Amino acid sequence: MADTTREAARPVPPAAPAGPKRAAPAPRGPRLSRRLTPWLFLVAPLALLLTFTYAPIANMIAYSFTDWDGVSPELSYTGTGNYTELLTRSELFEVFLVSGYYLVASVVQIVLALYFATVLSFDVRFRHFFKGVLFFPYLINGVAIGFVFLYFFQDGGTLDSVLGLFGADTDHAWLGTPFSANTSLAGVSVWRYLGLNFVLFLGAIQSIPGELYEAAEIDGASRWHQFRHIIAPGIKPVLSLSVILSVSGSLSVFEIPYIMTGGATGTETFVIQTVKLAFQFNKTGLASAAAVVLLLIVLAVTWVQRRIVPDEKVDLV
Repeated sequence: MADTTREAARPVPPAAPAGPKRAAPAPRGPRLSRRLTPWLFLVAPLALLLTFTYAPIANMIAYSFTDWDGVSPELSYTGTGNYTELLTRSELFEVFLVSGYYLVASVVQIVLALYFATVLSFDVRFRHFFKGVLFFPYLINGVAIGFVFLYFFQDGGTLDSVLGLFGADTDHAWLGTPFSANTSLAGVSVWRYLGLNFVLFLGAIQSIPGELYEAAEIDGASRWHQFRHIIAPGIKPVLSLSVILSVSGSLSVFEIPYIMTGGATGTETFVIQTVKLAFQFNKTGLASAAAVVLLLIVLAVTWVQRRIVPDEKVDLV
């Protein structure tokens, strides 16, 4: 009885504090729907990408190993015969010399775009008006541009009429010789794509913190020093991207020369030649091989450019 009383009188130790309650796991259904929702939004874009991009590329690669004429339901496997013919016929690659005109035009285009983007990034009068003027040509359809400049450069056309007002000699076939024709076409390319590079550079310049310009002005830095030490380092990634786009575009020019000259007078580019092989000479297999070669050349040039000028994190602050 005494032992029982002592056990009853013994103090009871306090209970351990209860830890935080764990939230009940979400039901399986809502968790699954949250995981599937992003993929549902990607179904349509991925389907379009596969249908209109990767599937045609796969078919093009497959056709490059055949002698298909583009019409007949029958085709035979020729192995690497089309690629051998491409690599052994030097005249098929001579058209890349025409790309030199567009490469030079790309340099002029980038320089002009960078100049206008730098000037219009500062507070100048009518800057919004000039921004619209520079970007507007990029919004026009390429076919319309081709027809407009076809009349512009024709004999007795707009250019001859304007030059005649100043007493200049207008007896010149602007699209009649390889040099003048390619120079004229490259100039049209500069006019059309200047706005794209301008917008890229302008966006990159405007993303630079304004405090840097204020500090530079307090230190007495001129506009040139601001460009050299603030703008140029800040837009280096965009400048590298613009160079890649310009070089790849110069190698695959098609729209403007095809509409204005059809590849005549020494203006035929590699893409125009490929189109003629497929639809004029019915050599779709050879044309597919040429397209694959062009794709590999563009990828190789892009890789070399990325190796020479790698992406670097720019920290101006």
